Amino acid sequence: MAGMVHNAHLIDLGVVHPHLNLTDSMLPGLPGHRALGKFPPVPGETLIVLSDAHLGYAPAAVETALLEFLDIIPSLGDALLVNGDLFEFWFAYRTVVPRHAFRTAAALAALARKVPILMVGGNHDRWGLEFWNREAGILYAPHRLEFEAGGRRGLAIHGDGLGSSRPLTRVMERLVASRAASVVYRSLHPELGFPLVHRLSAMLGEHGLHGPEVDSAAARQRVWAERQLAAQSSVELIAMGHTHRAAVVELGPGRHYLNPGAWFDGYRYALVTRNAVELRQFTPSEPPPPPRSTDPR
Repeated sequence: MAGMVHNAHLIDLGVVHPHLNLTDSMLPGLPGHRALGKFPPVPGETLIVLSDAHLGYAPAAVETALLEFLDIIPSLGDALLVNGDLFEFWFAYRTVVPRHAFRTAAALAALARKVPILMVGGNHDRWGLEFWNREAGILYAPHRLEFEAGGRRGLAIHGDGLGSSRPLTRVMERLVASRAASVVYRSLHPELGFPLVHRLSAMLGEHGLHGPEVDSAAARQRVWAERQLAAQSSVELIAMGHTHRAAVVELGPGRHYLNPGAWFDGYRYALVTRNAVELRQFTPSEPPPPPRSTDPR
């Protein structure tokens, strides 16, 4: 019956609240799954961070390895941060999601029932609307996310928009991020829209895992992180992606700038705890594909 507490003996233990519905969210910002009732997973002491898989462009083996990795996340940590460009392109219509993203989206939704998942949009995939929050039970922010996980207070952004050396890239980033572009794109049939955006995606960032443009972008990210940590004494971790350049820099005692590197580049990720920030690489059951001469960013 509605309003009836069937496990009254658990109320004093804090397990059941007599005045909350089973689908209410217990933690601010963390959505609850209907199947789990009002008990969403709680961030703990070990945070896994990954970024830049560019699924839909990267070889199929990159997604296969990611799905295998998601299966073991609960044994590695108790929270996951996906920090942008998980997909080469993502656009959630009100009633349609990309077919190529189905396997990974379903795996993330299943994982979110076990550990909390945080997600930040990248310059290729920040048009999530409410899909990730409402349908997948993931705490999603298109640009910037403040969080507490891995024993730290953190700030995650993808890292684009900090100033590019290529004028065309700056123009494309502003255009794609505009509300007008989203409204116009939503009016296109997906069979037209997705091929179009894949043709344009190379303009959304510099190319190459190495070289002066990547060096410059990585330097801008570090400077930005230093300024943020100086301005916000409560923030202990700044996480970024975008450059595909793995980096851990301690900018003060227990305060770090982190870029886990690109998942598509050797299955890179990072592990964050109260005492350490570590760069790691996942070894899948199948060997990784040979690297491409250019990358999708």
